Amino acid sequence: MFTLLPLPYSFNALEPYIDTKTMEIHHDKHHKTYVDKLNAALEKHPELQKKKVEELLKNINSLPEEIRTAVKNHGGGHFNHSLFWELLKKNVKFEGKVAKAIEKEFGSFEDFKKKFSDVAMNRFGSGWAWLIVNNGKLEIYNTANQDSPLMENKVPILGLDVWEHAYYLKYQNRRNEYIEAFFNIINWKKAEDFFNQAKK
Repeated sequence: MFTLLPLPYSFNALEPYIDTKTMEIHHDKHHKTYVDKLNAALEKHPELQKKKVEELLKNINSLPEEIRTAVKNHGGGHFNHSLFWELLKKNVKFEGKVAKAIEKEFGSFEDFKKKFSDVAMNRFGSGWAWLIVNNGKLEIYNTANQDSPLMENKVPILGLDVWEHAYYLKYQNRRNEYIEAFFNIINWKKAEDFFNQAKK
């Protein structure tokens, strides 16, 4: 059985960039639904219930066909959101190995920010923008719905949820303002942890 962990901070911790009500609904309703539906999908597969969600997603094509889509959607939703909550924190400096690697790969922080923002804006409909490690190299791309980079053997180190439920209460249709706000609440220390793990 998968469980929904509490947020690692209070619902209002990211104000004014992400509002309290959005965080409450996003975590307690949307994320909880992904967990509940993932558990329901695995109900008749006790051997799969023991695996980590990362393992299920990395081996998505070997899962029984009748549960593959549900695991992709709800397992992806659970993993993506669990990662997302950890990557949010105010007042964390852009520094360390991950900062150096980003500057080396994209030219500067501003160039990285522009490319990441463009990829997030250009995700048609619902999905995610990612900074990933692919074969040792940093890349920016987006995925549809709750698809996870793990399904393509890529390691996410930074992700932004661009489903409307992530921002609509505060920003309505102004996704660009939400993306801009995101850069004030990136937990670069956590991104550094993920980056270091990915490089091992």
